Amino acid sequence: MSEPRIDYLTAAQRADLEAELAELEGPRRKAASEAIKTARQFGDIAENFEYHAAKNEQGLLEARIKKLRARLAHAVVVEHDTDEHVGVGSIVEIADEEGEKMEIEISAVGGVGPGSPLGSVLMGATVGDVVDVQAPRGSWKARVLSIRRA
Repeated sequence: MSEPRIDYLTAAQRADLEAELAELEGPRRKAASEAIKTARQFGDIAENFEYHAAKNEQGLLEARIKKLRARLAHAVVVEHDTDEHVGVGSIVEIADEEGEKMEIEISAVGGVGPGSPLGSVLMGATVGDVVDVQAPRGSWKARVLSIRRA
């Protein structure tokens, strides 16, 4: 079995995941249980669409809970005191070779992951640095225009 993946998170990102987990384990889990209970009252379970849909929804909910618990168990909270270097939680404005600008967040939660091709070369970069991105669709260069905290 492989080692669990470590997610580097800011304190705010960890808090967001913990809040989502609390919502899923509390009200959402209770609602799923109630939906199953209600669907059972509609008759024969073998041909009861509502029951099967509710059980499927419960399965998806439990899978998400399991995934969140695993992520939180292997999360490392990091905080940077400066906007001088790109780190987890940084919002970075970059420009490609044609001058096209984009703004990205370095985040294991809903952003460009620090272990991705772009995230890994940006980690530690400063304003003005040019990084060489080795992506699956080819390599390209990006210049760091600005760095700020989320």
